[in-house]
Amino acid sequence: MTKHEWLDVARLLITSRLIDTIEETELAPSGKVTYQFSAKGHELAQIILAMNLRQGHDAAAVYYRSRPLVLAAGMTVEESFAGPLALSGSRNGGRDIGVVHHLPNRKGVTILPASGDVGAQYTPAVGWAQAITYRSRVMGDTAWNGAVAVAHGGDGSTATNGFWAALNIATTLTLPMIFFIEDNGFGISVPGTFQTPGANIAANLASFGNLRIVDIDGTNPDETDRMVSKTVQHVRERQAPALLRVRVPRICGHSGADNQSYKTKEQRDDEAMRDPLVKLKEFFERKKYMDAAQWDAFVAEVEAEVRAGCAAAMAQPEPEPAAALRLAFDEGIAPKHGGMAGDGVAAPPASGALVEDGPRVNLIEAVKRTLDHELRVNDRVVVFGEDVGVKGGVHGATVDLQVRHGADRVFDTSLSEEGIIGRAVGMAIAGLVPVPEIQFRKYLDPATEQINDAGTIRWRTNGDFAAPMVVRIPVGYSKRTGDPWHSVSGEAIFAHTIGWRVAMPSNAQDAVGLLRTALRGNDPTFFLEHRAIQDTAPGRGIYPGDDYMIPFGKAAIIRPGTAATIVTWGEMVHRAKGVVDAMQADIEIIDLRTIVPWDVEAVLTSVRKTNRCMVLHEDGMTCGFGAEIASTISAAAFSALDAPVVRIATPDVPIPYNKGMMEVVIPSASAITDALHDLLSY
Repeated sequence: MTKHEWLDVARLLITSRLIDTIEETELAPSGKVTYQFSAKGHELAQIILAMNLRQGHDAAAVYYRSRPLVLAAGMTVEESFAGPLALSGSRNGGRDIGVVHHLPNRKGVTILPASGDVGAQYTPAVGWAQAITYRSRVMGDTAWNGAVAVAHGGDGSTATNGFWAALNIATTLTLPMIFFIEDNGFGISVPGTFQTPGANIAANLASFGNLRIVDIDGTNPDETDRMVSKTVQHVRERQAPALLRVRVPRICGHSGADNQSYKTKEQRDDEAMRDPLVKLKEFFERKKYMDAAQWDAFVAEVEAEVRAGCAAAMAQPEPEPAAALRLAFDEGIAPKHGGMAGDGVAAPPASGALVEDGPRVNLIEAVKRTLDHELRVNDRVVVFGEDVGVKGGVHGATVDLQVRHGADRVFDTSLSEEGIIGRAVGMAIAGLVPVPEIQFRKYLDPATEQINDAGTIRWRTNGDFAAPMVVRIPVGYSKRTGDPWHSVSGEAIFAHTIGWRVAMPSNAQDAVGLLRTALRGNDPTFFLEHRAIQDTAPGRGIYPGDDYMIPFGKAAIIRPGTAATIVTWGEMVHRAKGVVDAMQADIEIIDLRTIVPWDVEAVLTSVRKTNRCMVLHEDGMTCGFGAEIASTISAAAFSALDAPVVRIATPDVPIPYNKGMMEVVIPSASAITDALHDLLSY
């Protein structure tokens, strides 16, 4: 670097160090900052890395000790203080702790929304890396040529699922990604020997295929400058991954509450001797950039700037309390990064027109035709998951789509749901429309962390970022068999997952309309395809055309009636209809079609007309979504009820493998019939 660049490094390092010191000694003791995480000892390499990330479409996924990197990426001193102070000018508007960073592109690099979960940053970063290659090679967007993605984490994070999932993806697909691992020897109090054998992830990965390994002293200015720059250049030119192990001291506790009693005096003295700020001052004197007096004057100048930034932050008002209730979902305000809206690109036009003539198709065929059309008209759509490529999906929803659209757009993944969903987050933030498939509902469990984080991105970043995607999942029992692993329905968990929309169509026509709406929306969406109606007669219908769309939150009246109301969704719609037809009763059946949002008004209007209601679903009884519906009816239409709201659902046991046992567990026609008789005669 030039002398001018080194002066920028020094200014940023001193700035970061002073912010930490002011928080530790003034703001935290006075109670103004309640979460304090220092980067003391980590600053030098982070700042030099950030100064090498200037391509325009570079991105870095960071963690709680990444403030020096984010400062070098363009975060102001005032913003840096406002975050931990939880004031209105913080990057997240007071919603999140100040060290969970994000930053829209200001100096050529985007800081992806951080997570409070250790290791959660890796798979979104690898998703951005794959989006770089996709936008360059498939979309022909030359502005993305040579961009890189960085995942920044501590040595403790190398033991997490996210690290290994991303490492596997980056190396098997040869993606432009840097694993920037700061090794300070401790994960809070746990030494690095518990994280990886011998406490050296670089040594342990030396034979890992397709990965450049670099191990440096992150306190040495010359070495750090040379090796970080060379590594970034290598990844840019080769578009291949690298891992940088950066050895640094942690001259602080894990957080403000940590007194480091687990470290010996010798360990703490050694860390103080390795302080990169001291070494940088020596470097400046050796290079004759500054003498000791000039350095002290420079520090005083920077401190005045930092104090001014702190004062400006302290003068900010508190955030508007009611703002906490906004931004869980898209409100029509485009994010700075995320989906087509973040790129200022409109979805392909669709009239919403319904085609009412033509051959009947299975629900799974309807899904496949919709995916085929959306892939054809929108080059940002990518479909991926385990076995979706050559095989065409274990349920057949992607048969021949790879042949028609190519392996860059319809592709298989490693066997890692964390990798599938985390990668989708990074792709979505990079402006793509990811459509990951999870083979069965139970298999989503390893991705719970990424699911929860994805849903809150818009809220946590004060609207700056979003991760719209459509996660397709076959759910429920099948006509052939059930079992505890492949037959989970589980929509109530999704309804409780903040920021996600949830659709569960009961027929081919609704599947087309809801899937197309989801693919053109701006929120992450679960699209649940019930296994028992994927390729069976009840789910069949006329393909409604390539323009058909259904708004979320709009229920369908399957059968009008006045004697009672049944509210249901998914496969249970057909079971309810069969029972009511057999009874020849004047009962109204409502198919919700979407769980989030659900059509409250349609349900209340029906109940006020019929005065009786049954809620029927396959998901478990306790805390099932039927409880939410029953509660809403009781609160908003209690005076209209002539009988208590009845809930029919699966008991709180798994779905059995034995078919006879399965029929006892899943709501049966006889159980529904008996409950309806009781409801009508109440």
